[in-house]
Amino acid sequence: MTRLAGILTVLLLAALAALVTAVALGSVQLTPAQTLSVLTGDGDPLHRTLILELRLPRALAAFATGGLLAVAGALMQVLLRNPLADPYVLGLSGGAAVGALASMLLGTGTVLVSGSAFAGAMVSTFIVFGLAHGTGSWTPTRLLLTGVVVAAGWGALISFLLAVSPTEELPGMLYWLMGDLSHARRIGPAWAILIGVVLAAMPLGRSLNVLARGPMQAAALGVAVRPLEWTVYIVAALVTATAVTLAGSVGFVGLIVPHMLRLVLGNDQRIILPASALAGGILLTLADTLARTLIAPQQLPVGVITAMLGVPVFLYLLHRSR
Repeated sequence: MTRLAGILTVLLLAALAALVTAVALGSVQLTPAQTLSVLTGDGDPLHRTLILELRLPRALAAFATGGLLAVAGALMQVLLRNPLADPYVLGLSGGAAVGALASMLLGTGTVLVSGSAFAGAMVSTFIVFGLAHGTGSWTPTRLLLTGVVVAAGWGALISFLLAVSPTEELPGMLYWLMGDLSHARRIGPAWAILIGVVLAAMPLGRSLNVLARGPMQAAALGVAVRPLEWTVYIVAALVTATAVTLAGSVGFVGLIVPHMLRLVLGNDQRIILPASALAGGILLTLADTLARTLIAPQQLPVGVITAMLGVPVFLYLLHRSR
């Protein structure tokens, strides 16, 4: 517990630093003193509007999205015993995006958009894991091949939905698909799900540690393997759908963060899961800050930054898995 407390303390301080950096940097630069003055309830009215109504909500949305995706990746990598498992690579993000886009085109409310994204992520989960398992056990090659094919299928459906969409809605939809946090304002549900999932998963950490060694070993040690697997399936789909609804399709966060944390902290899920939530939030907050400031006043989709980071790491991990 002392080690866990120390790790979480360091990550919490890094998270606060990332959030302060996110609200201070942009097309209008603010000094640390001006930023802290606003955050403590004082400051210039213009600076208060800039930080409290624009930058801080976006930074909190980025942090929640990154945390959700990293937790989803950590759970999938344990379940599949594969460091290449990730919501984006395995097609869950694509399924959630199709569900959300279809719901948007029908003009439904926010709740139904979120529900449709969750349904799309669950459908993708069943397809990928069902086909990858087949009548035998999972293998990295079979899993990756199935995920790539399913993700390509979702990409075709996304192209179809864009083709039949009204012309005036296309720019916003395309930007959202690349990962867009500029309109992410309903952050309360995302934060509630992130905190709830981490708190609920902590007591399951010991069982997840055993499951990471294989289902047969877990069953021999008294773990209810099938209910635990289904729980992980559903939770991974839920957090992925929440992240996609909030920020669009942001790739590779769930791949990079859990794997790098395992290299540094080991494979104890009681440490990895809360650490992934914090480190994923830090990564996406800084990536979104870079997306806002790299070619300011123009803004890049945050998915572009995460892909530039994630593709080399994915290729390296794929090379190592041989």
